Amino acid sequence: MYAPSRSQARQFMFDVWHKYQAGEPLTGLETTVLDVILMHPEYHALLADAERNIERDYSPQEGVMNPFLHLSLHLAIEEQLSIDQPAGIRGEFQRLCATLGSAHDAKHAILECLGEVLWQAQSNAAAPDEAQYLACLRRRGAH
Repeated sequence: MYAPSRSQARQFMFDVWHKYQAGEPLTGLETTVLDVILMHPEYHALLADAERNIERDYSPQEGVMNPFLHLSLHLAIEEQLSIDQPAGIRGEFQRLCATLGSAHDAKHAILECLGEVLWQAQSNAAAPDEAQYLACLRRRGAH
């Protein structure tokens, strides 16, 4: 299993942004990363300055989400949707798209649930609970 360091994962995002800006061809994974980056213009300047931002820390006290964490969670969701894992996430995504009005808003709702489940798993030193994740998704956008 490939487990990049924080710097390696960030460098990959910087490299994708640089290649896109330079008009260089991208691999399949790089294209997926670019699609996520393009949904977030608020991060483009940050990604254009690797030297300044590669080791930057983001603390909860700053009141902003770590942009690299945000992009990484988006990538995790893209993978989950592509393979419908956990089973049923694709259906919940389609429901959230209809309820919330856009795929990006639906992905952000999923991202919030994924963040909650990962935080609880880390706090409890346990594996993420798929049932809890799907239950959270079912509550999102429900009226």
